[in-house]
Amino acid sequence: MSASKSEIPATSAPARVSVRPLRVADSGPGSFRFSTSIRPPGSKSLTNRALICAAMADGPSTLRGALQSEDTEVMIAALQQIGVTIDVHDGGRTLKVDPTGRRECRDEAPVELFVANSGTTIRFLTAALSAIGGHYRLSGIPRMHERPIQDLVSAISQVMDGEIQSESPQGCPPVRMRSNGWKGREMEVGGSVSSQYLSGLMMAAGMKSRSLDALSNLDGGRDPIRVRVRGELVSVPYVDMTLEVIRSFGGVARELELASEVQSGFSHQYEVGGNGYRGTQYDIEPDASAASYFWATAAITGGTVRVEGLTRNAMQGDVRFVDVLAKMGCRVVEDDDSLTVIGGPLTGIDIDMNSISDTVQSLAPVALFAKGPTRVRGVAHNRFKETDRIGDLARELRRVGAVIEEHDDGLTIHPLPPELMTSSSNVETVTLKTYHDHRMAMGLSLIGLGREGVWVEDPSCTSKTYPEYFADLETLLGQPHVWAE
Repeated sequence: MSASKSEIPATSAPARVSVRPLRVADSGPGSFRFSTSIRPPGSKSLTNRALICAAMADGPSTLRGALQSEDTEVMIAALQQIGVTIDVHDGGRTLKVDPTGRRECRDEAPVELFVANSGTTIRFLTAALSAIGGHYRLSGIPRMHERPIQDLVSAISQVMDGEIQSESPQGCPPVRMRSNGWKGREMEVGGSVSSQYLSGLMMAAGMKSRSLDALSNLDGGRDPIRVRVRGELVSVPYVDMTLEVIRSFGGVARELELASEVQSGFSHQYEVGGNGYRGTQYDIEPDASAASYFWATAAITGGTVRVEGLTRNAMQGDVRFVDVLAKMGCRVVEDDDSLTVIGGPLTGIDIDMNSISDTVQSLAPVALFAKGPTRVRGVAHNRFKETDRIGDLARELRRVGAVIEEHDDGLTIHPLPPELMTSSSNVETVTLKTYHDHRMAMGLSLIGLGREGVWVEDPSCTSKTYPEYFADLETLLGQPHVWAE
């Protein structure tokens, strides 16, 4: 049974949603000119980084513009379990964090912390808790127990006074540790699977560890900790973001040049002071990854979408998604507090998206309506996200009628045939799987803007990072989606 959004009972979660093409005479992809603006919710990446630093600071902090979502809620709940007071205001947009009650959890039984499928939460918490010390076990949903974490565990083992292990034989969570803090000052970590390992280690290195001696360092306090990255480092902009957050909470962190004798096999080296964090008032930018779906909407429809609160100077690297769209034929306009994408005739491109890999799901629907194929490179690590975001994405794009070539490091997306790029009701109706992955749901839903009969299952999975996504998209488009139980 189909229903408009307003007719769905509050107690039921719709099983499917269909985003429809915009209705104008003789319309097709790229033919509808609409103009609108939106301000996405706060960045998940910044919210969870700020929560870690605030929870480990020497006094209270206020985080403004925070994101309320499953990923931030599990982080908040875990920090509250170890005694951090977090008061939520303004519908989750303001968080008041008081770390003064934080306790050392050293009971015989570990503190059990549930992280659902939040990669930032388990990676940042594992590093942070190992630095402050205590007895913990971190676990999540079954998919989390399939996502690798051994590189992080191995790096922590190099400096931690105690024991830490991943319980899975494949080096995946759950993670168990009994720690007395860090006692070492140099470590190595692999960078090819996730930059979150490095970010977690750097934030933990900035904390006051009970095991480290107070010696001179960058700013006259404890000795700094150095972290070297083995091999490729993916998603470098997220590491730059981490450095900025550390500094905002009074930490000292920087990237160093690699000495000639250690360059072989390493790509980056960072140094973080260990003087601890101070409480502060911290403003969180709108989420650039979320904004990418609205910019993609402009590209597919030929309309104009202005995203408020973000410019190219934003801390989040995913704002560079607008430059990808510009290469495909869109026009980008920047002012003091917004980035606007104006859709135009689209052309396929060959693009390395290593540094903005979370926007591959945003690019995929755009590529379906371009002239010529689009080759996405450099995102092999996307296979280890909430789902296999290469293989599973390729599978679902084929279901709408596209020719897709899957590669080890990405995929090639061929445009839909012309007979499918219309508002005709004669095309085959398909229901696309999301694999309970928020980015799959948000990205795949946009295919419906240019192809009739596209349904996306499990729309509520967007609650992981953007609970109001489909409502905001309805507002942006000025028309309702079709919902089904």
